Amino acid sequence: MEYLDIAIKLIISLSVLNVWLLRAKKPTQWRGGEAGSLQDEFKAYGLSPEMMRLVGVIKIILSLILLFSIFYPQAENIGAIGMAIMMVGAIGMHIKINDPIKRSLPAFIFLTLSLILIFL
Repeated sequence: MEYLDIAIKLIISLSVLNVWLLRAKKPTQWRGGEAGSLQDEFKAYGLSPEMMRLVGVIKIILSLILLFSIFYPQAENIGAIGMAIMMVGAIGMHIKINDPIKRSLPAFIFLTLSLILIFL
């Protein structure tokens, strides 16, 4: 079970860090609306650049907490609960702009994995 816990933390944290640090300016099939970057995606959601930066900082910190919790398990709930909340928000934004369900799939997967961490 410990290996599953570590794998889930790595999947969530490295994926989120990849999106926010390496692929922020690149288009993907998962972006909301017709966005080609995170900045365009937040515009599609009707959110400000400041909100985009705040969300980014929060997601990066939560990802780092999840990585940290591999070695210090007492931090796990902070990272997992925080990430679950952020993923509910992400799903809500996709719903707000009537995105196809497919675009919410990564957020739904990370929400599910975060809930597994919380309840296991």
